[in-house]
Amino acid sequence: MRTVFNVAVFLPILCGGLSFIPYFYYYGNMENKTAVTLLAALAQETRLAISRHLVVLGPQGLNACKIGEALAIPPATLSFHLKELTHAGLIEARQEGRFIFYSARFEAMGELLAFLAHDCCGGRECGLPANPECKEGGC
Repeated sequence: MRTVFNVAVFLPILCGGLSFIPYFYYYGNMENKTAVTLLAALAQETRLAISRHLVVLGPQGLNACKIGEALAIPPATLSFHLKELTHAGLIEARQEGRFIFYSARFEAMGELLAFLAHDCCGGRECGLPANPECKEGGC
């Protein structure tokens, strides 16, 4: 049986100029090993910059050449870091003609944030807004 845990969190970091996403849900299916893999992928300055840039761009993403130009990253270095982020599951690649476009995987980022905030503050009030869909002890 999967435990459904709702964490009410505003995602201004992930949303940038995108539509507002007030909640995400933690379904108890991320394991420590997965979280470590995602965090390790982000624990490098270039990969963090790429990830943040793709978050700002939204679901349409950007082709690899334009990412490299925007962040002043040489092609070989960019290729390595895009591969690492893709293998971690934080971004995804899609072929369009002769170009490869990369975009952020918001679902993976939301799951990581939910995992990190799981049982935040031991259930005590901590400034995170409550989910209006939850009733007393219902989430």
